[in-house]
Amino acid sequence: MDKTIIKKIELKNLKSDFEYWQTQPISSRLATLQKIREEYIGWKYDNRQKFQRIYSVIKQK
Repeated sequence: MDKTIIKKIELKNLKSDFEYWQTQPISSRLATLQKIREEYIGWKYDNRQKFQRIYSVIKQK
């Protein structure tokens, strides 16, 4: 038996996303932000882009 509960509310009674995200811990917010970034980059560039690392060669005597 499927006991799924669906609540129907009016749009004007819907709480804002801001209120919801303020209740979430910072680690959860950052993890979600990273997921959104990865999805966007995958959509826009059709692959996963990463930051390039910069190396410096230091000549030693």
